[in-house]
Amino acid sequence: MNSASHYDVAIIGAGMSGLAAGIRLAHFGKRVCIFERHNAPGGLNSFYSLAGRRYDVGLHAMTNFVRPGVKGTPLGKLLRQLRIDRDEFALCEQKQSRIAFGPHGEAALRFTNDFAVLESEVAHKFPAQIDGFRRLVATVRTYDDVSLDAPAASARAVVRQHVTDPLLEDMIFCPVMYYGSATEHDMEFGQFVIMFKALYLEGFARPFDGVRVIIRVLLEKFRAAGGERRMKCGVRSIRARDDRATALSLDDGSEITAEHVISSIGAPETDRLMEPNVQQPTSHAQLSEQNSALRTPHAAIPIGALTFVETITVLDCQPAALGWGSDTIIFFNDSPRFHYTRSEDQVDLRSGVICIPNNFNYGPGRVLPEGIFRCTCLASYGRWAHLPADTYRTDKQRWYAAIQRSAQRFLPLPSAPDAFARATLTTDMFTPRTIAKFTGHLGGAIYGSPVKNRQGRTTLANVYLCGTDQGFLGIVGAMLSGISMANYHILQKG
Repeated sequence: MNSASHYDVAIIGAGMSGLAAGIRLAHFGKRVCIFERHNAPGGLNSFYSLAGRRYDVGLHAMTNFVRPGVKGTPLGKLLRQLRIDRDEFALCEQKQSRIAFGPHGEAALRFTNDFAVLESEVAHKFPAQIDGFRRLVATVRTYDDVSLDAPAASARAVVRQHVTDPLLEDMIFCPVMYYGSATEHDMEFGQFVIMFKALYLEGFARPFDGVRVIIRVLLEKFRAAGGERRMKCGVRSIRARDDRATALSLDDGSEITAEHVISSIGAPETDRLMEPNVQQPTSHAQLSEQNSALRTPHAAIPIGALTFVETITVLDCQPAALGWGSDTIIFFNDSPRFHYTRSEDQVDLRSGVICIPNNFNYGPGRVLPEGIFRCTCLASYGRWAHLPADTYRTDKQRWYAAIQRSAQRFLPLPSAPDAFARATLTTDMFTPRTIAKFTGHLGGAIYGSPVKNRQGRTTLANVYLCGTDQGFLGIVGAMLSGISMANYHILQKG
């Protein structure tokens, strides 16, 4: 462990936004250290190893993809600000994705990284809505979604000014909510615009080797710029005097000082660190205990209600052999209306997301060594958090089977009824309890608090937020959040 005790900037959390903020600041000569409680960087977009296999966590696809030469995009800004050559990310485009509604996906909209495909699908399936849809797209294109002072507005209300068919409205909202909304039922319009652009106007891509490629590039840039990183060394509390942070108490009992602190761990979680006289967790067990209590931070920052379960199935064949060779990501909903809300049961099977990582265009003759089939559904943290170990394992097995049955309604039937089961090599599943344990997010909230803090300010003048609760969404958005907060609060002020 580095023995240094004072930094220009201390960053809490080695997720995408924290790493990006660290790179940006280190490029300008700031003495920066990132403190991470866990042993792997990446936060909600990391990977883990199990029985010799590496599994991505979080990353279905990297949104905001544009092809080389396209100017004025979030991806281009990210690469420029972090001094990354786009070839270093080695991004491979999706084949196609689909929004499938109805008991077996009878109503469907196909989309790719070419927006004209989705536009033609809407014109064909919803001819009476196409003019309104085009007006909505024009509104989205001209909206300043990166403004730190934009007023809040209901996305549903704005969309309904242009789109009057409830089915089309729900089909538009399903992907953008599943991939970024911390709010039940609706979204703030600025957040909607960010995700609409990221998914529909730009698109999906993935490195052949998954999220660890992105993480490796970020770590190399941070190290080359002179940044320091302390893993398995979390921050227990932020000590303050008057309105400024004066020191960070670390898990090992030591203290460090910094002129500025950037926290990427979430607004409620950061607020908790600033509470006086509260014992902070120093282990996974203590963290889980505090997480289970869902203790409300003293400033009453609302804790996010939205969390998920995800199943991962490894196959001995390419999914194309089962007839699943076209769709990269499928957003599905079987009900008359799309319900984006905390599940009443452990899992809500009415809607979800299927991701087939094999179905990106990796290039001629280049295929993943095994088939991967991932399914994500809304869940309830409270119904998973306190289960005894045996019940927890049994419930995971039961829900794994139910999720596979639900998801496969929206895919072509395999050649044989038991083909999927026979092709299965191994499975894994994570729950809201897993998310809370390995991220520290209260309630296992994937997208953080429903209240976003665009300027990233906290009750302490030299402590700032970056990441999901600052308000930029997706992997590219998270990195841009770190860059923006570093620029806005530290670099622009000298």
